[in-house]
Amino acid sequence: MNHLEIEVKFFIPDGKILKDKIKSLGCTMHHSRVFEYNARYDTEDGSLLKNKCLLRLRKDSKITLTHKSPSNEEDTNFKIYREREVRVSDFDSMETILTAIGYYRFQVYEKWRETWKTGDLILCMDTMPFGLFLEIEGAPDSIRQMIDDLGLQWEKRILSSYMEIFNVLKKGEELGFNDVTFDNFSNVHIPFEQYLHRFEAGRIPHK
Repeated sequence: MNHLEIEVKFFIPDGKILKDKIKSLGCTMHHSRVFEYNARYDTEDGSLLKNKCLLRLRKDSKITLTHKSPSNEEDTNFKIYREREVRVSDFDSMETILTAIGYYRFQVYEKWRETWKTGDLILCMDTMPFGLFLEIEGAPDSIRQMIDDLGLQWEKRILSSYMEIFNVLKKGEELGFNDVTFDNFSNVHIPFEQYLHRFEAGRIPHK
């Protein structure tokens, strides 16, 4: 699969209220709640990260290898990446291949995800170790309409990736780990509301 991924995300303080709104709009459940294990890979000199690219191996109900790269389109309203994705049959074998051609695993992140669909839109409710978020992916006009229908505020949208968000939290909270797992966060309380101003309205977080 090779397509343009256009999305925004929102921090969600109350998941039940949001779910009720999503259901009331006639969105249909696309995938029930599933646990995701994601591994990120890069070269020793970090060439992918330097070029704002992502190479990820994900295990949920299936196994997928994904490469993301910045789009040629300049847009400050939406997060836009070119995405290439393929399904693979074996996680460990794929990782062995990646290692053999010069990539190494440098970070793991976990989440629980529920997915709804309506028209050309995909709505993903993501429970990250540091908070609950809604991602809305689709055509720009449809995204804007859905934001209005859900009663969300356009200026509070987030364009940063989850790992960009984590980097800010790691620095601000002086976290001594690199993997974004539920075990690592089990005894950590993140006052995420105190950091929201760093991400809202698409502001890129300071490194």
